Amino acid sequence: MVAIAVGGAVGALLRFAASGLAYNVLGSDFPWGTLAVNVIGSFLIGFLWEWFADTAVSPNTRSLIFTGGLGAFTTFSTYNLENLNLFRDGQFRLGAANMAVSNGLGILAVFLGFVLGRWLTAVLR
Repeated sequence: MVAIAVGGAVGALLRFAASGLAYNVLGSDFPWGTLAVNVIGSFLIGFLWEWFADTAVSPNTRSLIFTGGLGAFTTFSTYNLENLNLFRDGQFRLGAANMAVSNGLGILAVFLGFVLGRWLTAVLR
């Protein structure tokens, strides 16, 4: 648990720094910061997962890096790794379904949260 907490703290700080850097360099007309951390995190989780397959890495170190660090840096990386594993295992329909449902429900959840937040703000004013 401590490893996950430490990794999470580091991942969150790195997300803040990387996202801010992307916005400073590329502007704020597009969600460059979020895109940057999602792509970087996806790359890192794929690279490290494969690299650690042939390297002796303790469960605590794996938890620190994957669950804590990359989990706080971006959950998108875990999502992409899970989809890659489904496709690699030949479960194309399940992988496609996971992508469609995750994206669809994710967008719907963001929209519903936005609507609820807007409504509560109006009611509580």
